[in-house]
Amino acid sequence: MSARRVIGVIGGSGLYELSGLTNVHEQAVETPFGAPSDKLIVGDLDDVRLVFVPRHGRGHRLTPSEVPYAANIHALKQLGAEYVLSVSAVGSLREEIAPGHVVLPDQLIDRTKARRSSFFGEGVVGHISFAEPFCHELRNVLLGAVEGCGTTVHPRGTLVVMEGPAFSTRAESHMYRSWGAHIIGMTALPEAKLAREAELCYATLALSTDYDCWREEEEAVTVDAVVAVLKRNVSLAREVVRRAALLLGKKPPRTCACSRATDNAIMTHDISPQDHARLQLIIGRTTPQPA
Repeated sequence: MSARRVIGVIGGSGLYELSGLTNVHEQAVETPFGAPSDKLIVGDLDDVRLVFVPRHGRGHRLTPSEVPYAANIHALKQLGAEYVLSVSAVGSLREEIAPGHVVLPDQLIDRTKARRSSFFGEGVVGHISFAEPFCHELRNVLLGAVEGCGTTVHPRGTLVVMEGPAFSTRAESHMYRSWGAHIIGMTALPEAKLAREAELCYATLALSTDYDCWREEEEAVTVDAVVAVLKRNVSLAREVVRRAALLLGKKPPRTCACSRATDNAIMTHDISPQDHARLQLIIGRTTPQPA
């Protein structure tokens, strides 16, 4: 395994087309939780190694509910990642967050219902802290990367994650606004929870594409409208990822709570050798292997 600092990037399949990225190659990875969304794309940027996961598979084959989130996060951990940069399209629930703006959310509301949201279970019980679902240090790096890119950035906000794949009803959109939420998307959960269990620093670069459907004087969100804004934001997302990776490459070793998320988290006393082997990358730092 490379001694370089390894950064995972989850998003669209074209994100890896970064200026300065070298030694680009595909890598197939198998995990105890199945196969990732697709082959991973690995490349080097100066002294940093980047590992890209096409979240929905190349060709956008997987709905938000079908994405193998546990396999994706585990694959990044297997390849040595410490950080995960998530790039996601979101709808805006606030007038001030216009299409084309960038949001770096600091809070989440979970409205998903059909996804595996934990590595734990099936013989091993663990409880991690999730009060602050995004890594504060990584969000600050992203903020530094976005500034100077010529776009409006909102440095915090609450992201509602819905099941999808259909967009919200107007009633739901108004309800989320009444909760104080700022943006809505379909993929940050369970990614963020799984990344925390895997002791990876995780943050989302949220690209606002539309006003959801709460603005009743406008037409409701459509796929065509979302795709049009996304295409305009592709170069921005690539540049932010490139800048963030270079900034992370200069940081000292991690000291944030993300890197110690499983401290005192495991409740199960007698873990079988099979269960320990399955969760070795998740619990191996804090839980001795059974004799």
